[in-house]
Amino acid sequence: MADSNENDTCKTPNNTSTYEVLSWMMAGEFILGLPLNLSVLYVLVFRFKFWKNNCVFLFNIVLADFLLVACLPVKIHHYQNNLRRSEEPAVCVLMLFMLFLNRGASIVFLITLSLDRYFSVVHLGKKNCVKVFKKSPLISVIIWVSLLPFTIPTMLSTFECCNSWGRDVTDLSEMLTDAFREIVFFSQIIIPYIILIYCTARIVSRLQMKTIGEKAKLRRAVFAVVSVVVVFSICFLPCTIARAALLIVRVKRGEGEGEKEDIATQVYDALMVLSYADCLLDPLVYCFCNSGFKVAYISTFCPPFLRKKLLESVSGPSTATATTLTSGAKSVSLQILDK
Repeated sequence: MADSNENDTCKTPNNTSTYEVLSWMMAGEFILGLPLNLSVLYVLVFRFKFWKNNCVFLFNIVLADFLLVACLPVKIHHYQNNLRRSEEPAVCVLMLFMLFLNRGASIVFLITLSLDRYFSVVHLGKKNCVKVFKKSPLISVIIWVSLLPFTIPTMLSTFECCNSWGRDVTDLSEMLTDAFREIVFFSQIIIPYIILIYCTARIVSRLQMKTIGEKAKLRRAVFAVVSVVVVFSICFLPCTIARAALLIVRVKRGEGEGEKEDIATQVYDALMVLSYADCLLDPLVYCFCNSGFKVAYISTFCPPFLRKKLLESVSGPSTATATTLTSGAKSVSLQILDK
């Protein structure tokens, strides 16, 4: 293994071309993700007025995605200079904090929206506490604050370049920190994924039991939850599996194993770059979960020759001149197309 890895420094493995390719992939994610998330943020605030339509959680998802996109130029710079992380401790700590916090927030709010669909379909008629939470900005603030303690291990000096479990350390506190960090990393993916699979299975089962007249609404609920499962399967599961493989290689490290660890490191870093595509896929989830947001986005950004046709496919022919956004018991009339 290269000395850089043995000493837990932040240099890339010998195959620098891999990281050059990854830097260009992140550049593409940034170029696409920045205007996309800015446009979604604009619609949620100025056109859809999320606070009036019980879509506080949707706003928090796009906020987390936007903050994640804002971190990408720094990572692109690092990879272009053959660094996995910044050699400046303050920059390294800030980047790790932002990445862990924003990914955790995005996952929590996506899971909460999926649970809302689950309770609304499977336990229809019973009190849905998640629906109550969605209306309160205070709950969103509490979620953000509650995620902060889980980012603390990433800001400790023992954490360099994701080289935690398997490092040659003898200090008990460092070993406990490494173990806690890995527990947080894996649990924030595995536990939500299990919840998603359960919710999807129950909603599908409910769909099969319902009459034809009720199936249209249930299909939309299935579509929304499945879309979140797809986001997890594409963005988060691969890097989680790669992380496990990297730790196994590192723990079993022996003479002549350096090349395997370098390969495992590059695979892990590549799949972490793939996980940043979450900021591109989440807007699709917004559309699947809320038809009102879809109408507002189409009405704001689609050219006139496409607008009428797309709005009719979403809400019927009456939306060609005036579109009504409905969420819960509230309606917001948008006279957009004539402007």
